Amino acid sequence: MNILITGANGQLGNEMQRVSRGSAHRYFFTDVNQLDITNKEAIAEFVAQQAIHVIVNCAAYTNVDKAEDDEQTAALINEKAASHLATIAKEYDATLIHVSTDYVFKGDQNIPCREDWDTDPLGVYGRTKLDGELAIQKSGCRYLIFRTAWLYSSFGHNFVKTMLRLTAERDALKVVFDQVGTPTYAGDLAALIGFVIESAQLDKVGIYHYSNEGVCSWYDFTKAIAELAQHTSCDIQPCHSEDFPSKVKRPHFSVLDKTKVKNTFGVKVPYWKDSLVKCLEELETITTREQ
Repeated sequence: MNILITGANGQLGNEMQRVSRGSAHRYFFTDVNQLDITNKEAIAEFVAQQAIHVIVNCAAYTNVDKAEDDEQTAALINEKAASHLATIAKEYDATLIHVSTDYVFKGDQNIPCREDWDTDPLGVYGRTKLDGELAIQKSGCRYLIFRTAWLYSSFGHNFVKTMLRLTAERDALKVVFDQVGTPTYAGDLAALIGFVIESAQLDKVGIYHYSNEGVCSWYDFTKAIAELAQHTSCDIQPCHSEDFPSKVKRPHFSVLDKTKVKNTFGVKVPYWKDSLVKCLEELETITTREQ
């Protein structure tokens, strides 16, 4: 099979590059410089020329706060581009694998969110991602949508890297404890997507939830990062979301129920702290190599 990866320079795109190594399939890794997914004609030309069988859309506008002031761009990337990819996938009988977010939910309940729950996004980011999901479903293409949350990796900018820096630089730090979810190591999500492709399970159309196992607050997550990195001199204290005013209200409880993805694909989902250890080891190896 020929497989197109969009957003190849992002966290998940980079992890997909790792996962694809050794595959018998042919992967095409593109970012905006190689393929503008907001250009429907450009997508059609690429898919036709390379005889693409699977499109994995790792591209997204993910700056939650900035999206409130830049809804046009967020909608262009999160909804319109997703719609273009779905339309072309339908036209060329390709399968679209699309990554979405826990932000499609309001996050006001205290049990893990299931795929069949009503959606109710709180801001522009969640709304444009939901619009992308709906456009894909409406297109009639063969699709698998994976909603994820709190994504991080050894690539790019993310919460883990920021907290590693801040807990090393500062004597004290406040982190919100009233937003609860599950961190997701992008390498684990990429491994799942790679498994679905390699095991030829692309016919299992639908929406699935995938994050690591377990539950924590941003405060708990930060404490774990600091302890594993041995940044013990930083005094980390919990605080309320209102202590950090934001243009957008974030979900307070966005734990994802992963029963469906585990039962459908027969996969075991790693615990969040085990995956954090793995990521920190990778970052340490990268730092050592660069020195």
